[in-house]
Amino acid sequence: MAAGAAWAAADLIEIEDALAFASQQTSANLVAQTRALTPAQAEVVSALTSRILPAVDGRPGAREAGALAFIDRALATFNAAQRPLYTQGIADLNRRAQARVTRVTGFAALTSGQQDEVIREIEATPFFQAVRLDTIVGTFALPSWGGNRDYMGWHLLGLEHQMAFQAPFGYYDADANRRN
Repeated sequence: MAAGAAWAAADLIEIEDALAFASQQTSANLVAQTRALTPAQAEVVSALTSRILPAVDGRPGAREAGALAFIDRALATFNAAQRPLYTQGIADLNRRAQARVTRVTGFAALTSGQQDEVIREIEATPFFQAVRLDTIVGTFALPSWGGNRDYMGWHLLGLEHQMAFQAPFGYYDADANRRN
């Protein structure tokens, strides 16, 4: 009994921490609030995520949904083992950007078209594959993990947040549907 109470209390603390973290990430200046990434690294990751899942025709993309907040939180906690991959990949992106355009500070300073060209060069790398996966997860995962701000990712898919979902009737339960 005591062990169960201790587990429940620990779980509540983690839930409260996650909710507090998510609410902090909704402010306008996400780059300044990162824990695992430097502000300069966060700008590169934010630019990269916005090219992976861009905002189109007034619909939000990964940047608006807070994928950066999810990625930073993941790199600071459960996905810390990938920090070196991110650090090296970000440095590589900046080198490629500077080699492509003189007097540019890095990847985030490139135009969207130039960023797309650099991304095509790295799309088969483990770094890009990791960022791509993290961008998708950060856009569509539960907001308590730092991304999917205001359920934007779910709204893109046509999902509305509900406390409970009812399974639709289908071929597997057609007989039960006819009896009602």
